[in-house]
Amino acid sequence: MKTNENPMWSLVEAKREAFIGLSDRVFDTPELAYTEQQSCAAHTAMLEAEGFRVRESAAGIPTAVIGEAGEGGPVIAILGEYDALPGLSQQPGLAEPKMISETGYGHGCGHNLLGAAAILAATAMKDWLAAEGIEGRVRYYGCPAEEGGAAKTYMVRAGLFDDVDIAITWHPASYNGVDDAHSLANTRIDFTFTGKAAHAAGAPELGRSALDAVELMNIGVNYMREHMPDDARVHYAYLDAGGPAPNVVQAKATVRQLVRSRDLKGLADLVARVRAISDGAALMSGTKVESKVFSAVSNLIGNRPLEEAMQAEFDALGPTPFDAADLAFAHEIRKTLTPDDIADTFRRLSMKPDYDMAICEFVAPLDRPFGGGMGSTDVGDVSWAVPTVQARVATCAMGTPFHTWQLTAQGKEPFAHKGMLHAAKVMAATARAAMTSDVLRAAAKKAHRDHLAEYPYTCPIPAETRPPVAAE
Repeated sequence: MKTNENPMWSLVEAKREAFIGLSDRVFDTPELAYTEQQSCAAHTAMLEAEGFRVRESAAGIPTAVIGEAGEGGPVIAILGEYDALPGLSQQPGLAEPKMISETGYGHGCGHNLLGAAAILAATAMKDWLAAEGIEGRVRYYGCPAEEGGAAKTYMVRAGLFDDVDIAITWHPASYNGVDDAHSLANTRIDFTFTGKAAHAAGAPELGRSALDAVELMNIGVNYMREHMPDDARVHYAYLDAGGPAPNVVQAKATVRQLVRSRDLKGLADLVARVRAISDGAALMSGTKVESKVFSAVSNLIGNRPLEEAMQAEFDALGPTPFDAADLAFAHEIRKTLTPDDIADTFRRLSMKPDYDMAICEFVAPLDRPFGGGMGSTDVGDVSWAVPTVQARVATCAMGTPFHTWQLTAQGKEPFAHKGMLHAAKVMAATARAAMTSDVLRAAAKKAHRDHLAEYPYTCPIPAETRPPVAAE
């Protein structure tokens, strides 16, 4: 035991088995965005069992839940997730691809671990507040639909973070470190083209093809790629290609365009260009186009005071502890990866690849150079609403690509559970530091205000757009 042990560490350890069980139950019932009934129910039951005051269907979303404990004082939010991904069903503990169900879902991003660690950290904070008689509140946010559904953005828009002082979260990773707060703002917009059906051979001149319009739009967007900022991205998927009959001119077709940019202003500029391309495609094909925003998220903004506080807690705790059995299975997973896969983790940390390191053995420094490579997350909108900090904690073999069968295969491994517990300790210790330091909270809020003064926040989801919940 370390001589400088933080009291939050033992509070986390005291309930390790119950929350490992929660993580595994969520792993065993993978559910997609906005359909996480069983996962949300498991989190709600744990909140109730631990004595939290529970608010269900937060922001009108059936699979969002909030649990609060404590009275008065500052409010510390700890964010959890529990949605899975399609096509990533995988037998856990097996270092070769083997789907449990050919059409099944899987936790290929580790959200079964993410939610369990977050609710465990909130529970540790609750227990500590009660034991010490400290005035203050901890609030767990069970957030669905991070994978493309932007539930946190809807929750921010609904005002659920208006009274929060500090927000803390984490994400499973193949390394340990405070998140560098780089992500891309994005929006998903569905463009539906309506034309006129006709016999494709007998009277093609009478038809106006919606599928032609979609293809023309995609061509236009592809040509736009040469003239975008280097870190911007546009992807698309056909939601409705107009039907299976090639001898019918397709009267209706829908494409979803996913537009990403480094910040909200850049996103707005790109979206305007994509919309103009859709209008041009409709004009060229003789069709009409309508659009509907499906979801959108903002880019992350960092908070230096909170990042320094989390780094201090991470350094005191050290890297996730692993044993020989953990290393053995990690090496088996690594045999399925390419050298480029393994190097990518080190590239993101601006480090020379170490091909012999099966699992992360270090805590990355806070001021490491940015190595590139960005995705998107709805934590971004929380970071605009309230000072936010996020950890990355090793739960898998170094170099494991996320959204793959290899990540899912490691989701119930002992080393994944160890990483989950480690993340709970980092978050709970950071929450304790924020709760007990007026100076830290004030510095975090000032840094946040200073950013908003220069870059005011505008919610990227229009006010009339509702969450695409399962009931719809």
